[in-house]
Amino acid sequence: MMSSAILMVAVTPMVSQAQDLSAAPGESGDTAWLLAATVFLLLAGLPGVALFQAGRARTGAFVATMVQTATIAAAVSLAWVLVGYTLAFGTVTAGWLGSGNAWMLIQLSDLRDGLTVPESAFAFFQIACAIVCTALIPGAWSGRARFGWVILFTTLWSLIVLAPVVHWLWGGGWLAAASGTIDFAGGMALEVSAGTAALVTAILMGRGLDFDDPRNLRLSPITLAGAFLLWLGWLALCGGSIFAANDDAAAALVATHAAGCAGMLTRLLIDRLRRQPPHAESAALGLVAGLAAIAPAALTVSLGGAAAIGAIGAALAVGSAALIRRIGIDDRLSVFSLFAVPGAAGSVLVAIFMAPALGGTGYDDTMNPVAQLVAQVIGVAVVMTWSAIGSTIIALAASLAFPMRVSESSEEAGLDAAIHGEA
Repeated sequence: MMSSAILMVAVTPMVSQAQDLSAAPGESGDTAWLLAATVFLLLAGLPGVALFQAGRARTGAFVATMVQTATIAAAVSLAWVLVGYTLAFGTVTAGWLGSGNAWMLIQLSDLRDGLTVPESAFAFFQIACAIVCTALIPGAWSGRARFGWVILFTTLWSLIVLAPVVHWLWGGGWLAAASGTIDFAGGMALEVSAGTAALVTAILMGRGLDFDDPRNLRLSPITLAGAFLLWLGWLALCGGSIFAANDDAAAALVATHAAGCAGMLTRLLIDRLRRQPPHAESAALGLVAGLAAIAPAALTVSLGGAAAIGAIGAALAVGSAALIRRIGIDDRLSVFSLFAVPGAAGSVLVAIFMAPALGGTGYDDTMNPVAQLVAQVIGVAVVMTWSAIGSTIIALAASLAFPMRVSESSEEAGLDAAIHGEA
């Protein structure tokens, strides 16, 4: 009996730290919406990323792309449960990193501060965002990166680069608080950071042996299917970022949809002007670029503004991809062009299209169009610089444990066969 009593006393504090099950649940409708959006983001976003990237991979890298996406999802999930969430959303101190109050997701509040949803639901949504964001990066090294290095790099990157950026912009940190930078659903925090990491690591890894080989469009329907899933996932991302089931969520959903449609049609129009057929891959790339462009602005612009941002993002993606390839950088699946460039463009354009004269929500009392534009440019520059420097250091450090690149024989044979044993 004495030993049982001692055991109960020892266990009780740990149970109370996990979550108070008797606490008020907040608004059940808002909680249900957030949980549904989170599950839908994972359900559509992860297969979406995997298929969208695998469908454009060179021969022999289809399975490798799928396996890397799945393993990154598992590794980043655990990393963010352990420390990533608290670094991003722990109690604000100096504004650079969250405190350690929520490591291992202990001491979560009954309701997230300022919201009507449990912090556990809020944390699950943010972990899903980190997973999908990080899973984008390996598209830059498709077909030539060593599996162990990929997993180590992306896991460390999600903690060292992504988590601080998220804190600065979404967790009450210095960037949003000091400069008034707006990043509604991740144009900077998710897309610019991931796209920049993809570009600098692609440069470090060097061009693939098949860089000059002609593209294979045989799997374009798979690419388009992945883009359709990303369409649904981005709706969940932008709609869920309201953290409430209300008219703002509906407005964000419709704006995201409009931008994706505009991006797809713009890309097909560009191909038409180039006298090229309407490829399935082109439709997919335009759709994804439009979705990436609207993420930072979906809550603050009109539907017309959203469509304009989506179209501009898709056009810029085409131009940047051509420029990067002409320079000789092997960002194999155009992660930087499809996500960072439209995300940065949308982040800057929000300062213009949020003007009331253009149907936007208007500026805060302390801001005006010029000040908002400056704040947005500062935000993009800070995130891009931080990601470039941090990604370079992490990539080189991870290469001390695992070489970045597979051998030439493995690259020629294809990672599906050489690494994963798939014929």
